[in-house]
Amino acid sequence: MKEKILEIRNLSKSYGKGKKAVDDLSLDVYAGDIYGFIGQNGAGKTTTLRAVTGILEFDGGEIFIDGKSVKKQPVACKAVTAYIPDNPDLYEYLTGIQYLNFIGDMFNVGKAERSARIEKYADMFRIAGDLGSLVSAYSHGMKQKLAIIGALLHAPKLMVLDEPFVGLDPEAAFKLKQVFREMCDAGSAIFFSTHVLDVAEKLCNKIAIIKGGKLMASGDIDAVRGDESLESVFMEVLEKDAR
Repeated sequence: MKEKILEIRNLSKSYGKGKKAVDDLSLDVYAGDIYGFIGQNGAGKTTTLRAVTGILEFDGGEIFIDGKSVKKQPVACKAVTAYIPDNPDLYEYLTGIQYLNFIGDMFNVGKAERSARIEKYADMFRIAGDLGSLVSAYSHGMKQKLAIIGALLHAPKLMVLDEPFVGLDPEAAFKLKQVFREMCDAGSAIFFSTHVLDVAEKLCNKIAIIKGGKLMASGDIDAVRGDESLESVFMEVLEKDAR
């Protein structure tokens, strides 16, 4: 049986006057899963991802990463997790290589491993020649690539990403999909939100649809979509109870 990497149990989070951003959400992500998380703007995707990564406190439920509680063992959870938000906020006064070395130090990545991974991924994403430049001089796409390389440095068991393909050029998006598959073949898991249903349909083996903070459908992508396209299933979920 595959190892359970992420377990979300009855997660709830409210903002303001009791408005639930996430309402009693439960799902499991196993080693080898590329798990897509889809929903409209404001559906609760980012809130869920931020709760999983320990950035955002939640009101109810529990989250486990690699068998450890995000609430009770946050450092152990973060040690095996990488998170890339939809708009990475990097240290702009550092050069690219200084930023990567800082991340490597934070995760205690050895020099040999660090150098090999930086070389591999910087070449892959075509920013090796820019690592000596200040991050402040990078374009949005280059910052996204740098954040991805930083996230990969400690070979995380769980990678959590919020709209990871936004801002990437087609080649970089293709390379990132290859990296996802390599990681999952090695026993890691990917959990990411996206608005691009075609990407989710072609890339993911699991899918979850969230609406108004509630999980509407989840599981193997073939079971969720049945004989329909993912787009058709998603639109049916949105239209349900809309009137």
